[in-house]
Amino acid sequence: MSRLRTARLLSVLAMIALGSLWPVKAEAQSASRSPAAEHSGFAACGGGAAPARSSDESASRGIDPADLDRSVSPCADFYRFSEGGWEKRHPIPADQPSWGVSEKLQEEEFEVLHQILEEAAKDKSAAPGSNLQKIGDFYAGCMDQPQIEAAGVKPLEAEFARIAAVKDIATLEAAIARLHQNGVDAVFSFHSNQDYKDSAQMIAEVDQGGLGLPDRDYYTRDDEKSKQLRADYVAHVGNMFKLLGDAARAAAAEAKTVVDIETKLAKASLTPVELRDPDNRYHKMAVEQLRETAPHFLWTDFFGAAGAPAIDNLNVAQPDFFKAFDATLTSVPLEDWKVYLRWHLVLRLAPALSSKFESENFDFYHRKLMGTSEMLPRWRRCVEAADENLGEALGQYYVRRRFSPEAKAKVTEMVKNVIAALRDDLKTLDWMTPATRQKALEKLDAINIKVGYPDKWRDYSAFHVTRGAYVENALHGHAFAVAYNLAKIGKPVDRGEWDMTPPTVNAYYNPSLNEIVFPAGILQPPLYDLQQDDAINYAETGGAIGHEMTHGFDDDGARFDAQGNLKNWWTPEDLKNFQDRGECIARQFDEFEVEPGLRENGKLEEGESIADLGGLLMAYAAYRKSLAGRPAPVIGGFTADERFFIAYAQSWTDEVRPEFARLMANSDEHPLPRFRVLGPLANLPEFAAAFGCKPDSPMVRPAAKRCRVW
Repeated sequence: MSRLRTARLLSVLAMIALGSLWPVKAEAQSASRSPAAEHSGFAACGGGAAPARSSDESASRGIDPADLDRSVSPCADFYRFSEGGWEKRHPIPADQPSWGVSEKLQEEEFEVLHQILEEAAKDKSAAPGSNLQKIGDFYAGCMDQPQIEAAGVKPLEAEFARIAAVKDIATLEAAIARLHQNGVDAVFSFHSNQDYKDSAQMIAEVDQGGLGLPDRDYYTRDDEKSKQLRADYVAHVGNMFKLLGDAARAAAAEAKTVVDIETKLAKASLTPVELRDPDNRYHKMAVEQLRETAPHFLWTDFFGAAGAPAIDNLNVAQPDFFKAFDATLTSVPLEDWKVYLRWHLVLRLAPALSSKFESENFDFYHRKLMGTSEMLPRWRRCVEAADENLGEALGQYYVRRRFSPEAKAKVTEMVKNVIAALRDDLKTLDWMTPATRQKALEKLDAINIKVGYPDKWRDYSAFHVTRGAYVENALHGHAFAVAYNLAKIGKPVDRGEWDMTPPTVNAYYNPSLNEIVFPAGILQPPLYDLQQDDAINYAETGGAIGHEMTHGFDDDGARFDAQGNLKNWWTPEDLKNFQDRGECIARQFDEFEVEPGLRENGKLEEGESIADLGGLLMAYAAYRKSLAGRPAPVIGGFTADERFFIAYAQSWTDEVRPEFARLMANSDEHPLPRFRVLGPLANLPEFAAAFGCKPDSPMVRPAAKRCRVW
């Protein structure tokens, strides 16, 4: 569960076009923030000027006044007050759907990777099969545009031929299995996962999937914008078929066929809100039961052909989806299935094909869906692809340059301080009974902390990389990732693995592992800086720590116990109290308007919003505790509390294009960045006191509607 917003919302688009992680949060910023100049104060929400303060101007970096917008009262709109100046100086680049402090930082990290990859590509002495050879050749192949243009789709001809040879259910199943081997999740998703109720073991899992739009609701909404987007999607699919050499009339018919099949799959799929409930995602059964659920598909043959070991039982995440899929096997003609499979192959590999495919892919998935007007430069796309395919091989070189042992030790200390703050909170909650409190403390004490990078790096020896056609390396990368994942089935869980690469500007909590993970990328200035004021470090990095930690106690994470098993550890009374508090937050976020006619979806965003509020409170408590009774200095005219809340808001600085905002509101469990500031802070009396906000200020939520879980 990602703390940081949509590093491209590619968690939504990962399965359909780009294969990235997001919300994998992305983008860059300079290595340090300018030292704050002293200023004379600001207009307080109560109406008067802030009182004059003595200022302890230490060497610590404080708040940069240029980042603020003093034309806005902090008690009216704290998001604009805190980041309005930064936004004016940093318009959204044409090749980005959103732009903020974290995006800017991720771009800086990609620049570091760019340098590493350029050096590796030029190194002729790299030993064959070494990580240096692999990252260098992968990047060089991606950058070889003339070779990519010359190859066209020729490297995929054998794959297209397998699809064309489908003549019955058996060969259809074999074609689907082959696509899955190559990382194309046609029709559904098949992978390994932890057993929700036996978290020490890895089992096979099949999930709903097979769509080219972000989720099922994109096929069913009937508002005008959704209808237009579907029309654009049909046109895009047709254009891709034409690029494959099909005549215009045939391509148009094929596009309709694809969307008809995907619509059938979408209507059988759960909504994003329904998918947030782990009980809706877990239905363990024997393979024989799966055969009874979907009897027309040759499941045992499929598992073997896809490269999985022998499977006795598995999690069928959404049984009703597979019942509907089985019905389509007999109702949809084989020729239509061949069209559908052909589309999903080219969709998955479009970013690795020639420029005409890349451009058409960009036009729909980025220009129309996200609002960006320019494609990222070639080097930037190749760096991201290298990070996605060889992330831990590349990451080893990255951490040598960007993450010191001192930083790792300091961040680990901060994590422990924030955990201690939540422990203190749990001990004093007035709505929780002793029985549940004990279980909560056990879970908190069992959280595994990962900082910076893995203790054991992934072995890429089975990933064959050459300087041949780039799409071949992409296929090899997808196949390596699939084989790596499926090989876990039936084995004990490896608790040392990471789901993000070291340069990623993001963090996550995994409920089945009960772990919080902070890659080195997010532990860089300005989000974390050893030379920075502690109030700012605790607000930005401490807030991220608190957020991920609180995910263990949000509406989803709280369903899992200390060992990561899906198990109720709540008394009925405490569970009711907890759910009521979560409903308060969901109702609050339902009130936020994204654009006329579109509001945030509080139930979809409930988990992230619980984590935002809880994480902010825990980070604040940890900072105050770190002072150990010492008076906090005034820096740049701001008290410690003011600096803390301003820095927290600035960590969410992110201007979002309207198209991308709609995509997030419709599909993403993370609220828009501005609401991740306005929502939590409006619930905090500590914030109102710090800025002298009157009870009727927009940034002060009425006491009767104020929310707090942790």
